[in-house]
Amino acid sequence: MQRVPMTVAGADALRKELDQLKKVDRPRISAAIAEAREHGDLKENAEYHAAREQQGFCEGRIQEIEGKLSNAQIIDITGIENTGKVIFGVTVTILDVDTDEEKVYQIVGDDEANIKNGKLSVNSPIARGLIGREEGDVVQIETPGGVKEYEVDKVEHL
Repeated sequence: MQRVPMTVAGADALRKELDQLKKVDRPRISAAIAEAREHGDLKENAEYHAAREQQGFCEGRIQEIEGKLSNAQIIDITGIENTGKVIFGVTVTILDVDTDEEKVYQIVGDDEANIKNGKLSVNSPIARGLIGREEGDVVQIETPGGVKEYEVDKVEHL
């Protein structure tokens, strides 16, 4: 199976969620199931069925996170020399050549991507167009709104 790139922050967030699921949510759901069982007939017990459904989601998410972490290639960008080249994990400032609008993105793995927080999936069209470019390069990127020209203004290893 192919290793999936992930930032240190992304791996930490998944570990934190996993810890929450195992130490807080799982025991809470087990207690809810035990309490619902005490109410008698399980066929018509809505609380029991709801708790069992929650348990299924919780266990599924635990397996999903454990799988992601076991296949992750965690990349600490702060330990890599900054050559001004756009690579996975960097924070890149780009300028829209037409409007002079500045945008700042960190290039992250698919699971970490959140455009509202400036985290851009490495597999997104913009990130794919920026990877391998250097500060000062102008790149044309096919976006849903048409071809846009961006200048790579700054590359940071934060």
